[in-house]
Amino acid sequence: MSKLLKRLLIAIVGIFILGYLGFSFLRMNTKKHSPEETITHTIENIDFSVFYNRPYKKGRIIFGDLIPYGKVWRTGANEATTFTTSKDITIDGSLLKAGTYSLWTIPNEKSWKVIFNSKVNDWGVNMSGEAAREKQYDALTIEVPVTYLKDPVEQFTIYFEDANGFSILYLTWDTTAIAVPIGYAS
Repeated sequence: MSKLLKRLLIAIVGIFILGYLGFSFLRMNTKKHSPEETITHTIENIDFSVFYNRPYKKGRIIFGDLIPYGKVWRTGANEATTFTTSKDITIDGSLLKAGTYSLWTIPNEKSWKVIFNSKVNDWGVNMSGEAAREKQYDALTIEVPVTYLKDPVEQFTIYFEDANGFSILYLTWDTTAIAVPIGYAS
């Protein structure tokens, strides 16, 4: 093997190693600004979990500015948000089969579309910065009204509450909250 070929091979390997280390550093660094969280909830022998990344408000106008109205949002930061249910459930009266789904939203001023998509992406956006949702894999889409909060929520938060035989999945950030009703399929 010639010296030129050896040097070229070493350079290529070096570039791949540096690229991998650089990507790993960037990925770890973004977690500082939007830490990941997994929430779990159990009711009626059904286990739920939501994995998401929690960005901060940091004095910004969130909905209608940072997160534009009428565009698909990955519903958090970094990786796509995922929703898992151990059994079939109903979301606002429509059946959602047991499994793991990516959770996408389309925020608007008065209501949001909430989308459960059967394709789970590693990252929430593509190379052009647009949401990486593939519409043909949408398993369920509902529309829920927006509730405006008196006090802003600094960090994007998802949580569950129980109410009269069903659960509610809440998404809150800034002065906006939405509630997704979850029933139990018979």
